Amino acid sequence: MDIITGENILLVGAIILIVSVLIGKSSYRTGLPLLLIFLIVGMLFGTDGAGIQFSNMHDAQFIGMIALCIILFSGGMSTSLSSIRPILVPGLVLSTAGVLLTACITGFFIFWLSGMSWTNIHFALLPSLLLASTMSSTDSASVFGILGSRKVGLKHNLRPMLELESGSNDPMAYMLTIILIEAITLGGSLSATQLLTQLLLQFGVGGAAGIAMGYLTRHLIDFYRRLGGNGAKEDAGQATAMISIMIIGSIFLTYTGTTSLAGNGYLAVYICGIVLGNSAIPHRRSIAKFMDGLTWLAQIAVFLMLGLLVNPHEMLSVAAVSFLIGLFMILVGRPASVFLCLLPFRRIGLRTKTFISWVGLRGAAPIIFATYPVVADVPGASQIFNIVFFVTLLSLIVQGTTVIASARKLHLVDDSAGHDDEFGVELDEELPTSLQTLVLTPRHLEHGNTLQNIKLPDGGLVMMIKRDSRYIVPNGKRRLQAGDRLLIIKEDTIEEPAAPTSLNP
Repeated sequence: MDIITGENILLVGAIILIVSVLIGKSSYRTGLPLLLIFLIVGMLFGTDGAGIQFSNMHDAQFIGMIALCIILFSGGMSTSLSSIRPILVPGLVLSTAGVLLTACITGFFIFWLSGMSWTNIHFALLPSLLLASTMSSTDSASVFGILGSRKVGLKHNLRPMLELESGSNDPMAYMLTIILIEAITLGGSLSATQLLTQLLLQFGVGGAAGIAMGYLTRHLIDFYRRLGGNGAKEDAGQATAMISIMIIGSIFLTYTGTTSLAGNGYLAVYICGIVLGNSAIPHRRSIAKFMDGLTWLAQIAVFLMLGLLVNPHEMLSVAAVSFLIGLFMILVGRPASVFLCLLPFRRIGLRTKTFISWVGLRGAAPIIFATYPVVADVPGASQIFNIVFFVTLLSLIVQGTTVIASARKLHLVDDSAGHDDEFGVELDEELPTSLQTLVLTPRHLEHGNTLQNIKLPDGGLVMMIKRDSRYIVPNGKRRLQAGDRLLIIKEDTIEEPAAPTSLNP
């Protein structure tokens, strides 16, 4: 009797998915990154756990490619140009030069470690740099999964800077990984000129293709809306679904088209998301919710798959050296690259730099990139994969559980930050209005504790009040308290360009 049937695969997949989501709920209490839970669940169902056999690196790489495209596009689409503009330059420096420095510093440490007689790894310089390059990018999903679940705001433009860095540094790590694999497999040396040429080609083609596809996708959406002439108006739900499907097609068209032109497909997908996310598109919030759900599905699927892929008993042989490499990245490699990259930016304070250094979590991308040496049959590739997996686990456990604590310790938490989404209220995109949240402080109540005594934004009207877990309909006699959250609807006006915001604590 053949037990490997389509029905059985769906059954096992459904069970793993449901169990993962239910167990993942515990992350809100334990403080563990949600994606770490999915990774562990995958390991529990894998070879050393429930016994599910999955060892096909080609399939894993393909699934990872699909997931990364969706994750990067969604990250780009949720990136507001107005929020990243004040920190655009330092963010891009971190996502490019920062990744390169992290790879070089950690790579030379791995090479030095390989020369020690007591270690069980013996990598030459290029394989050492390759191992470091696969781990050189950070994971935005883990960081903001924690911050988002706890409703924690950050001061000094930290959130948009970390979003920009985490969303845009995967392409750089990917490029370094591919270039180093080519150098190793071809048996040649890697010159600075070759490296620079490859990087410029990948960045240039990838950036141009991303911008072009972003605008093309926007025009395709406009063309879709004009189809049908003067007939009956299309149902809004159907329009949202069709446009969302078109966007998915655009994501993979962007990646494959850019890759065929020798550009970086991941960079193109991310930039395409930024262009489209900052354009006027219909049903924006509904599409954003669809993309959020699809992104979570992609993240869950790839972490479960990676958990199934690894054999925990194989990691034991490299556990000691992996621990040293991970510790070096956390305490030396990442901080050194951050402080060196941000040295010219004097407005960024010491505490801000320290927090950025600590929030360098590894995630799905390093493990996916670690499958490339295995597929390319690079010598020592299995050790590279196991070391990357161990370091990722260490990073998620050590750094992932202390993100909020470190932010509070460094006095970088903004407790006054409001969250519009906690009210669950949405407005039609075509209305010239916006929503914002105001958290009342004792200073707001100095002249009285009713709405008529509080200075609101010009043209603003309070729609709802949230006090602890209660929602209150406002009226003129309602007594307000410090800590109350006011949901304010405001008429949009053309704003003057804002002055640069200081990043100093």
